[in-house]
Amino acid sequence: MLTRRHVLVSALAAPAILRFGPAQAATKLKISHQFPGGTIDKGDFRDRLCRVFAEEVAKRSGGEIAAEVYPNSSLIKTNAQFAAMRKGALDISLYPMPYAGGELPETNIGLMPGLVSTYDQGMNWKKQPIGKALTDFLADKGIILLSWVWQAGGVASRSRPLVTPDDARGLKVRGGSREMDMVLQAAGAAVLSVPSNEIYAAMQTGACDAGITSSTSLISFRLEEVAKFLTSGAGASYWFMLEPLMMSKSIFDALPKNQQDIILTVGRELEAFGTKGAQDDDIEVAKVYQTAGAKVSALDAATVGKWRDIARDTAWKDYAAKTATAANLLKLASDVPA
Repeated sequence: MLTRRHVLVSALAAPAILRFGPAQAATKLKISHQFPGGTIDKGDFRDRLCRVFAEEVAKRSGGEIAAEVYPNSSLIKTNAQFAAMRKGALDISLYPMPYAGGELPETNIGLMPGLVSTYDQGMNWKKQPIGKALTDFLADKGIILLSWVWQAGGVASRSRPLVTPDDARGLKVRGGSREMDMVLQAAGAAVLSVPSNEIYAAMQTGACDAGITSSTSLISFRLEEVAKFLTSGAGASYWFMLEPLMMSKSIFDALPKNQQDIILTVGRELEAFGTKGAQDDDIEVAKVYQTAGAKVSALDAATVGKWRDIARDTAWKDYAAKTATAANLLKLASDVPA
């Protein structure tokens, strides 16, 4: 099983290069993501997950695999990473699945408001028919899921708390997916579509009043500097994002089987690391915002239910009408117990 050995690596500069084994390593993989860079010990857990992955595949392959981690979208722009993997132009990315919704609307199942309400429910997708249906769909489109990573989300806002649907009226809000935007619009908000690494600038300039994103991004992108209010998703949330470690299928298929097996095994073992990182940040985010002087509010089951009711009548129906595959994915996901 994977252990968390502490190996200090290059921190903030991109690319952060991890090299193991002989100089003539047979396989060199590039891992890209949009999140701040750190070390294998410190920083955004998604960056750390990529670094641990790189270290472990190198170690277990005896140096046959080397990996370079590129944080901060320094290798490829955020929204272009999914298409680059499909084309074989990028090897691996830790990527928010619904960012690919413009290209493949079915991927918006990865942020369907109210559909996932706990980490256990999200991780149970793997063992249920929805897991096979989603992985088969992505494989057919050129993507392999290596590590399933779910993250709960909350809201950072500038002018007033955004807790209930009634609070959204008149605000300009970043939701994170087309479906979340539909729910916000139904609640009376205007929406802004930007990746999470651009929320800070949008809030700083006033183009955005509130940003909904994962607890980890609420911390890593320092949104407490531009927000006076936080709605925490630690206890309950209508916003769960699937942000898996993904790999280009064409690149994966070209590798020898022993390397494929190592990559799949390490990816699977890192899922516990990802879940713990997300849950730890659900707690930490409240401390960060309280220290910065922000007022912190919590969601409860009744409030989450109000958001879910709006979602069922808007986003869920719209998504299911997109394609037969989307309708099937939604049905299968709805069957997974909370």
